[in-house]
Amino acid sequence: MRPLRNPVIQSVMAWILAAWLRLCYATIRWEHRNREVAEAVWTQGGGVLCVFWHSRVALGPACWPFDRAQPVKGLISLSPDGEFLARAVARLGIPAVRGSSANKDKADRAKGGTQALRDGLRQLKAGGLAITPDGPRGPVRVMAEGLPLMAKLSRAPVLFIGLSCNPAIRLNSWDKAVIPLPFGRGAIVWDRADYPEGAELADVIADWTTRCTDVEAEADRITGLERV
Repeated sequence: MRPLRNPVIQSVMAWILAAWLRLCYATIRWEHRNREVAEAVWTQGGGVLCVFWHSRVALGPACWPFDRAQPVKGLISLSPDGEFLARAVARLGIPAVRGSSANKDKADRAKGGTQALRDGLRQLKAGGLAITPDGPRGPVRVMAEGLPLMAKLSRAPVLFIGLSCNPAIRLNSWDKAVIPLPFGRGAIVWDRADYPEGAELADVIADWTTRCTDVEAEADRITGLERV
């Protein structure tokens, strides 16, 4: 059995990861770009979709001001590894929205996705929902249709968030995930979109993929983190 699938080990490792990330967030020198678009959404209140690519999950909680922004939850996969991530992120103030916990075959996974969509739309009636639209298994920076579909149904604004830090650790994972190191330089770049009335889903996916990638690339340019 893989160690991270043991509930006790999950809890301990999640606590360690959350403590490490908290230290990094507090000591990194953050630079913000175009934050006024996010400030307007926070002032308005209500639902908002918070979007960044999967490789930047470990940086996600650093961008959200819990004292004045909407409460936010994270849409996290139903995999055992997703359970570990859910525990760590919850310790940083972002509870998880997940599907059915019994997904053993294709039909069950579809059921889990439907439940996650339902729970996500419920969350968007009052608060924020963080989504990595290329997760949980990629391909890297390829947007699935779940995000634009949720934006279309909820009519919630979308905040694309570019997150970067340097120095950082790159994991040998499918997305080459970024894990921050303390006392470095960080960047958070914002962009906003709304689902265009009458637009085709494919056109929205193409446009939003570019915009999500652009803010991440700009954040990496600011910090000097090498693009992969």
